[in-house]
Amino acid sequence: RRRYLLAPLAKRVRGRLPRRGELSGRAARVISHLATFSPEGRGDQRRVVDNGVVIDVDPAWFEEMVTSALDGLPEELGRLMSNVAVTVEHDAGPPGLLGLYQGVPLTSRTTGYAGVLPDRITIYRQAICAASRSEQEVADQVRRTVIHEVAHHFGIDDARLRELGW
Repeated sequence: RRRYLLAPLAKRVRGRLPRRGELSGRAARVISHLATFSPEGRGDQRRVVDNGVVIDVDPAWFEEMVTSALDGLPEELGRLMSNVAVTVEHDAGPPGLLGLYQGVPLTSRTTGYAGVLPDRITIYRQAICAASRSEQEVADQVRRTVIHEVAHHFGIDDARLRELGW
């Protein structure tokens, strides 16, 4: 079952698209700034280890965690987000993934970018619960995964995220 979380982003997507070339530096600074909020929030999102115990988090509560993570993004970053839908996948996702960004990053969009379906950020509930030992770890991992996938929306690849400490 998939649930779309469009409402939390609705207040953020209004505003202008950044000019070509101005986004990557600004987005990188914002992501780098986010890293200072929580030292334990750093890590490679693609390294998933099943701890042998699955924390059972209610789907509605998990969606609230995702909404809180989105609401916790700096306002400037939220205003720059454009044409993206955030979804929660309650079933198992692809092996080894906690989240997935699919779409055209803002830094790759040109004036010909029009009439396309929204980019999609998918957060995988079962994968995050399997990699966590407590509900607090689930909430922390949701936050890290949301930030990681939003960074991809801004054109920041995994190598750059690692350089930034994520």
